[in-house]
Amino acid sequence: MAGGSIGPTSVNVPQHSSDPSGASQGDMYYNTTASTMKVHNGSVWTAIYEEPFTASGGTTSTSGIYTFHTFNSSGSFQVLSGNRTVDYLIQAGGAGGSSDRSGGGGAGGKRAGTYDVTSGNTYSIVVGGGGAGGPTDESYGSAGGNSSAFSLTATGGGTSGFQSGSTMLSGVAGGCGGGGAGGDGSGASGGSGTSGQGNAGGSGAASCSGGGGGTGGVGVNATTSNAGNGGPGYTWVDGVTRGGGGGGGVDKRQNGTPGSGGSGGGGQGGDMTLSGTGVYAAAGTANTGGGGGGSGCDPTNAISMGQAGGSGVVIIRYVS
Repeated sequence: MAGGSIGPTSVNVPQHSSDPSGASQGDMYYNTTASTMKVHNGSVWTAIYEEPFTASGGTTSTSGIYTFHTFNSSGSFQVLSGNRTVDYLIQAGGAGGSSDRSGGGGAGGKRAGTYDVTSGNTYSIVVGGGGAGGPTDESYGSAGGNSSAFSLTATGGGTSGFQSGSTMLSGVAGGCGGGGAGGDGSGASGGSGTSGQGNAGGSGAASCSGGGGGTGGVGVNATTSNAGNGGPGYTWVDGVTRGGGGGGGVDKRQNGTPGSGGSGGGGQGGDMTLSGTGVYAAAGTANTGGGGGGSGCDPTNAISMGQAGGSGVVIIRYVS
């Protein structure tokens, strides 16, 4: 391979930013991207010496050949030495469920893939919070917070629809969409999810509301006897499922079963009645981005309202 020279006190080899083609066994060059010498073994280029990779940030753990950096709150990922291709999961916060015959909150959207990190760089990590549940009767919950890393953003979940007077409101769009309201003989549509990040919420029906969308599937549509379950979450390379949608709520006076939370941290829907019987909606699980459960009919206190979504998480994995 042309380009090198031999002097009286040194050997100068060719420099390239990536592996050149047309090489033969024994050829050598300096890779300016990886800051290392490479030699061709007749089949592929291999590094003669690779700077050890070390990094800091988040909570560090190991499993088999992998090291994980888990960020349950915002921080920074600092590469102290070496270069590496890392796997990442960016999970946004789930939305809170709205209050009064409301659908389930949508899970936060997710981004997953690989990214090349380099020595000496510090990467900002933002972890979105879970959205609050609807604070009063006939009120919207809050959207989940966005999470970001490596200049990529996962969108927070969209809150759910509820019954406002005699009007059924649709779920709100987000990373995953909120479920639509259902009551007084009619239902509304679920909110849309963000392409590549999550799925739509389910629609409501008479007396029963739709489930919030999940990162692994859509929220379930309600029927006249069952509220929609939250959509399932997404299982990442660590084997953990996150991003389940919240279950839809039910007007129990007209019968019906509340929706269960989607796998991956979605909260169950509620069916609490004015007389104080039934079950309360449940919050999404922290650091899963799960959507909060929707409420039953005419909630009267904080625990009978729609409940909060779960906060997000950012995880980085690489070969130790």
